[in-house]
Amino acid sequence: MATTYNTFNLHTAPEKFYIEACDDGVGDVLAIDRVSTEMTLTVRKDVPPSAVTRPICGIMGTIRLVAGTYLIVITKKKKVGDLFGHTVWKAAEFDIISYKKTVLHLTDNQMQDNKAFLSMINSVLNTDGFYFATDYDLTHTLQRLANTSPEFQEMTLLERADQRFVWNGHLLREFMAQPELHKFVYPVVHGFITMKSCCINGKIFDWIIVSRRSCFRAGVRYYVRGIDSEGHAANFVETEQIVQYNGGKASFVQTRGSIPFYWSQRPNLKYKPKPQISKSINHLDGFQRHFDSQIITYGKQVILNLVNQKGSEKPLEQAFEKMVGSLGNGMIKYIAFDFHKECSRMRWHRLQILVDMVAEMQDEFGYFLVDSDGTVQMQQDGTFRSNCMDCLDRTNVIQSLLARRSLQSQLERMGVLHVGQRIEDQADFEKIYKNAWADNANACAKQYAGTGALKTDFTRTGKRTQWGLLMDGWNSMIRYYKNNFSDGFRQDSIDLFLGNYAVEEADINTPLHEPKDWKFLTLPIIMVVAFSMCIICLLMAGDTWTETLAYVLFWGSASVVTGGVILFNGRDFVDAPKLVQKEKMD
Repeated sequence: MATTYNTFNLHTAPEKFYIEACDDGVGDVLAIDRVSTEMTLTVRKDVPPSAVTRPICGIMGTIRLVAGTYLIVITKKKKVGDLFGHTVWKAAEFDIISYKKTVLHLTDNQMQDNKAFLSMINSVLNTDGFYFATDYDLTHTLQRLANTSPEFQEMTLLERADQRFVWNGHLLREFMAQPELHKFVYPVVHGFITMKSCCINGKIFDWIIVSRRSCFRAGVRYYVRGIDSEGHAANFVETEQIVQYNGGKASFVQTRGSIPFYWSQRPNLKYKPKPQISKSINHLDGFQRHFDSQIITYGKQVILNLVNQKGSEKPLEQAFEKMVGSLGNGMIKYIAFDFHKECSRMRWHRLQILVDMVAEMQDEFGYFLVDSDGTVQMQQDGTFRSNCMDCLDRTNVIQSLLARRSLQSQLERMGVLHVGQRIEDQADFEKIYKNAWADNANACAKQYAGTGALKTDFTRTGKRTQWGLLMDGWNSMIRYYKNNFSDGFRQDSIDLFLGNYAVEEADINTPLHEPKDWKFLTLPIIMVVAFSMCIICLLMAGDTWTETLAYVLFWGSASVVTGGVILFNGRDFVDAPKLVQKEKMD
């Protein structure tokens, strides 16, 4: 495999950027013309002595905004651990550097737009969870990497990467067209990676979780649901649990993704907006595309649908079951499990019902296993595709239970656990295991919903606690605020970063200046004034109680009626995305 360079120096000159590879015995320098944007290879002696030099950890890519093209570099990285001798890094800090030396050629509006677009890019980069390796392909599972051709092995990291998980793919489009530059860049995945060195029975092994978040139909909780016309599901995450011991290695893969047909749940100021299933689109085409690609990639599919089987979630559960039946594909099995009903009143032990229900299928699917000689002993023949409404909290709990069951078998087979020993009885490892899965839940939740996950007290401790319920209430409040008043900006940020919206240089008319409806400004002011007057009337009583009551009733009624009108027109008051057409979001 063609690896990429590890360390770089960025030399900034007035006419060009020079990115020098600083690996031992290497003299390659990438020159980027700041006017023509042309990229060429050169040598160290071509770097002008007057250039300002700084070390960087890597190149994220380039993006065009109103002021021109920008170079995005990784300026700080943290070591996560070693995966089969390959170092995995977490990108910690970034810098966005303009090709242009000034923005004086822009109008005030253009400068304002450019500033807004820059803050969007920073918003994505500041979302925790970007990882990379310079000599290992993080975008593929162990099983996919083991089933490749000699031609695949010779490809660069950029060429061979699974495009679903390359979050800087759009930023690297210019580099992709020039294979000679591939050694300067690498794919960056988004999600969660943790690596732990563990010990059971005096035997030391590496235990790893890798969650890869798809960049297809990526977005935030309420603005991206269901699937697109290509069959890509919202919030699709591939999670691989890896064990490495004594030269052998094993992996177990699960997936999560939004209910795969056309539905939406746009925020409207209500705590839980009602999901809407599209009536104008043929659902089966996209549904079939989704599962065709899942079967090709992962084999047999067992759907674990964890949504409520009553209330507003019920129609989604019924439609999902009906579509699986209509598809008539023997490779797909559908299981509905009403998580909230089964676990109500703190009956979390009832999750074992689902684990027992799918145990035979899990044994049939197996897992990927390679012995110390490099011989493949077993392949995983199918995956569990779990979902709830958000594919976060309920989903993560179930995935951690299935992963533990697989790990039990793997550690027994690899000789770490003795016959009859259970993982649950290994107190030190059990603590590491539960905390890592809770951290995985938090990372996935922050990336999609904007807050940490709910129900992580169960994942961390194995039981539901009063403090956990309190924290869930707090996170739910934060989610409500973000989903209604800041997620439009977050969705725009992701669309810009991934290339779903392209900015033209010196663009005069961007969608950022859409005028707000009069209701947006007027009604909240009326409601605040009316409510304030109501409080003032209560505090400063009139001459008679009837006069005070009349004023309080008048202003109280005015604030309640105005509040009702605001709620009725809720969609006009939330922070909605501006960059991508509305039909794409519905």
